[in-house]
Amino acid sequence: MTQTYLGTALVTGASSGIGAVYAERLARRGYDLVLVARNRDRLAALAERISNETRRSVEILDADLNERDALAAVETKLKQDASITLLVNNAGVGTHTPLLDSDVDAMTRMIDLNVTALTRLTYAAVPGFVARGKGAVINIASIVGIAPEILNGVYGGTKAFVLAFSQSLHRELTGKGVQIQAVLPGATATDFWETGGLPMENLDQAIIMSAGDLVDAALVGFDRGELVTIPPLHDGAKWEAYEAARQAMAPELSTNTPAARYAA
Repeated sequence: MTQTYLGTALVTGASSGIGAVYAERLARRGYDLVLVARNRDRLAALAERISNETRRSVEILDADLNERDALAAVETKLKQDASITLLVNNAGVGTHTPLLDSDVDAMTRMIDLNVTALTRLTYAAVPGFVARGKGAVINIASIVGIAPEILNGVYGGTKAFVLAFSQSLHRELTGKGVQIQAVLPGATATDFWETGGLPMENLDQAIIMSAGDLVDAALVGFDRGELVTIPPLHDGAKWEAYEAARQAMAPELSTNTPAARYAA
């Protein structure tokens, strides 16, 4: 059976972990790929394997998105390649190190990657999607975006930005043919933990999801048109109640008098 061609998906942070799984799954769905990451050797090996297994076209861009020129090159690709129909903003870095033990320059680099690079790539892609009336952006956030007390506060803050940015984009782009999804993974079996100095063996295995299961669940949410997908949350009604409470507060958050409870 002939596979439906879905355009090209550009995936950042694609050389390993969640990004590599997205690349493989999207190719099997019918997307050609542009894979972006720092490690050219790993990218090339992944691209060769995916291309051999799926017969899809796979292009690689070795780019450190913390470097301005490299980021600009990926932005240019998004602006100029009209075949791109999906942007997966997966590149990011995190830490479990407390604020008082963290290096502020490292925290600034985290903000640059998790917030600034993601924002610039989205700005590069979305105008073309709107002009063509078709496209999608998947932003990989985290459960710490709604539970920042769990890990480092700067990391939680960056992921709260990703969630809020996605929610605002969804509202702004409704009716323009562009789908937005924010995915909120919990602890996932990737090199995130090892890189941060906390091997996964030291974690409760009951909280760790495989990258494959995470991406497969997230893609089910994507197919259903979910704005926010939280694969590890079994009781979805709790998110619905949380979101309903947030929406109920929204019309009351700006008034011309202080609330009575703040009266002197």
